[in-house]
Amino acid sequence: MFRRQSVLDREDPPEFGAIVHEAALRMRVGGRKVAREQLQHLAEATERPNVTVQVIPFAIDRFIDITQTVLYAGGVVPQLDTVHIDTPIRGLCLDAAADVHRYRLQLDVARQASLEPAESRGFIHHIARDM
Repeated sequence: MFRRQSVLDREDPPEFGAIVHEAALRMRVGGRKVAREQLQHLAEATERPNVTVQVIPFAIDRFIDITQTVLYAGGVVPQLDTVHIDTPIRGLCLDAAADVHRYRLQLDVARQASLEPAESRGFIHHIARDM
């Protein structure tokens, strides 16, 4: 874990964005104390200029399209963008232009349905306090 986090600690760190559903934030994997510490760590990470986290709260019912974990890896060369999705059987990588485009559109809709980054940070703090 620390080796992966060191990527964000580099002198010129990459941009990282995440859209997280409230359900994922409320899961207590490892118990209440561990979950609270994880939420606090996530909230602290959002204070980095290169990290953006947006939350989709339960109260927002206009977004229901993505129900599995999606990792969209994009960069300077859009033709190299790749989507990784978790399925019940295995992880699946998609790099065909049509597949990548479809997931890009879904993530754009998810971002529009999400709270703004500052609101999301406050929302994460609120959930952590509840724990």
